[in-house]
Formats: sequence, structure tokens, C-alpha cells
Amino acid sequence: MPNLKDIKRRIHSVESTMQITKAMELVASSKFRRAKDRAEAAQPFFEQTYKLMAEIAAEDPYFNSVFVHKRVENGAVLLVVIAGDRGLAGGFNSNVLKIAQARIDEVRAKGGNPIVIPIGQKAVDYFSRRDVKILRSYDHVAERASIYLGMDIADLVISTYKRHESLQNVELVFTNYVSPISQVAQCMNVIPLTRMPGTSPRRCAVEYEPSPEAVFDKLVPQYVAGLIYGAIVESFASEQAARRTAMENATDNATDMIDKLSLQYNRARQGAITQELTEIVGGANALE
Repeated sequence: MPNLKDIKRRIHSVESTMQITKAMELVASSKFRRAKDRAEAAQPFFEQTYKLMAEIAAEDPYFNSVFVHKRVENGAVLLVVIAGDRGLAGGFNSNVLKIAQARIDEVRAKGGNPIVIPIGQKAVDYFSRRDVKILRSYDHVAERASIYLGMDIADLVISTYKRHESLQNVELVFTNYVSPISQVAQCMNVIPLTRMPGTSPRRCAVEYEPSPEAVFDKLVPQYVAGLIYGAIVESFASEQAARRTAMENATDNATDMIDKLSLQYNRARQGAITQELTEIVGGANALE
């Protein structure tokens, strides 16, 4: 027969845990809404910058820029990896880090040298324990991220790409928000811009000074900054959505566990009462 005190202690313990998971679910819901608002607010800037770059590239069939030409194959690859600052978010962190590690293994298998810019405490912790060159790390910046953070990282990426001829390309590993219950980790190419939609040659009345290439090269850092900033806020929204789902599931599991423990407690209590009555009746019969 289970001990009634032990069962009651377990019920109180699960109830305390359920209060924590419920509170974390509410906090994640609040942060998620704010993060989605930031992501939607940043989208027009990114789209207009990209549209202007596509128009410039489409102006001249012989358009030439350091940011659109492929470099030597099997060179170094710079990965900007965005993960979360905290855990308890289901498979959010493990999924994005798994994709980043797979890309690093692929680069090494081809003889290349991977370089990483980790964003988020979980990414910093992961790569600091592995034999990977870290260019610069950023932690606890996603919740209060601004476009200036994106510009800072973009300046680092652009200067590194220009300075190192052996740098093959720059890639971004982040989590794309699909729906409140679906977030997809992915790896996308950032530089070089090998293909831009709508870049067929055409005539345009706009003249770019000093040249279309110079204007294009000035826009690339803003484009990369918008891309990185958008990926940071998108990943943060995905993290909060994943944490909300994980905490909701944990709260539901705690509720089910409490129901089962309560049923077990009531059965044990009923069994104890029945046993006491049996002992009393048996004692009375023995006295007769």
C-alpha cells in the first residue's frame, strides 16, 4: 500500500512545478507577440533594399561586383549561427545547432575551414567547447536586438569577406517561424549574391553615380544587416513559440500526473480506512 504522505508530497511537488511551467508559458506568449511585431516591422526595409539591389543588377548585363562573383571552391566558410539564450524550448536549440554542425562537417570534408559567429548563449557555449574558430560571439542580445546590432554584425561580415580572398561564402543558420506550432531551422546563403530574382537586362531611366556597382556595393551592408536582424528577431520569435508549446505540454502533463496521483491517493486512503474498519470488526469479534 503506497504511503499517503509520500503521495501527498508528490502531488504538492508536481503542483509547484505546474505553477512554474504555467508562468513560463505566459511569459513566452508575451515575448512571442512582441518579437513577431518587430519581425513584421523590419520586413519592409529589407524588401525595399533587396528590390533596389535587384533593379541595379538588372540594369546592366555585364554588372560586376565583388559580392556577386563566386570565389575559389572549397575555401573557408563563415557561418552566422543564431540560437537561443536559454533552454526549456523543446528541440529549438538542438535543431539549429545540428544543422550548423552538419554544415561544418561538410565544409571540413571538402578541405575547407569553417569560421563561426555564434549569436545566443546556447550557440556560444556549444562552439566554445568545439574545435571551431570563433570570429566574434554575441550572447543575450536577441530580446533587445535592434537594427544597429544587425549593422554591427554586417560590418564584421563584410570586412571579413573583403579582407580574406580565401573566404568562399557567408551563410546564415537560423530558425524560420512558420506557425505557433512549427519552426524550421535552416541554412541560407548570404554572400555572394549568386542569383537575384528579376535580374534580366532591361532599360531604366535611373542613373547611378558614380556607378551602378558602387551604389550596389554600398547597399550590400544594409541588405546583410537587415537580413541578420530579421533572422535574429525571427529566431527569437521561434524560440518563444517553441518554449510556449513546450511549457504548455509540460503543464498538461503535470495536470494529468496530478489527476493520477489524486486517484492513487484516494484509493490508498480508502484502502487504509477499509483496513482500519476490518481491524476494528476483527477485534470486536475476538472480544466476544
